[in-house]
Amino acid sequence: MKAPEVERAISATTQLASSLALAVGDTRILSNSNKLALRLLPCNVFARVAFVGQEGFESEIEIARLLAEANGPVARPEARVEPRVYERDEFAVTLWRYYEQSPAKASAADYASALEQLHAGMARLDVSAPHFTDRVTEAHRLVESQDSSSALSDSNRALLSTTLRGCSKTISDLCSSEQLLHGEPHPGNLLTTSFGPLFIDLETCCRGPVEFDLAHVPETVSDCYSGADQGLIAECRLLVLAMVAAWRCDPDDEFPQGDMARRRLLAALRAGPPWPTLDVVMN
Repeated sequence: MKAPEVERAISATTQLASSLALAVGDTRILSNSNKLALRLLPCNVFARVAFVGQEGFESEIEIARLLAEANGPVARPEARVEPRVYERDEFAVTLWRYYEQSPAKASAADYASALEQLHAGMARLDVSAPHFTDRVTEAHRLVESQDSSSALSDSNRALLSTTLRGCSKTISDLCSSEQLLHGEPHPGNLLTTSFGPLFIDLETCCRGPVEFDLAHVPETVSDCYSGADQGLIAECRLLVLAMVAAWRCDPDDEFPQGDMARRRLLAALRAGPPWPTLDVVMN
């Protein structure tokens, strides 16, 4: 969000919190990209804020609620208020428990174990979610639009288009089972807390093979995940590199240093296999 939008979002969120009997004397910005993440004090609540119609919060908070009830490794909605999407002015807001993070990162084994627990819980949920190929189609549509991806050269546009189209078909042909997935369980969406590793940002949930999720995590983590198809993970890594590169082309994308990220992703695609993981490319 731009600075004036951030100010209005903070104002709307603090007014909402006060109306719900949550005390707010201080608001701290934790992150700001396409959505705004705030810590509200002294009530110690984590708030996610987006413009109404652009948030995708409805399914996220429902899936988080269901997984939390089953003691899954996810951040919990704030227990002092009803777990739902609130609207104030032009903004949609969800309220979550705030977790202090440990300075030590989760080990690869703990990360993989948490993801296995998450997948086990998700496999039992009867909720609607897009297929991973729907997300690929969105990325492909963005790449094919000259207006939406003007930063791409013709050669890079052709590279992304071919990769997205080819990988989607290959993965669909190779995978033998599908289920509900996190969609983007990369290290940025994992909190290391006193309760263990907890996943956040479930708005990206989709259906597909677990290898699609494993393509978002460091290689040391996917190596610890039991029963995964390593060949399918490699194909999914290629797809994920292309998808993320496509998102970084969107003129409305507010990812920090998005141009640099896009260049690194395209360079990784041009370098060829073995396909690196996102953490290697982005760091």
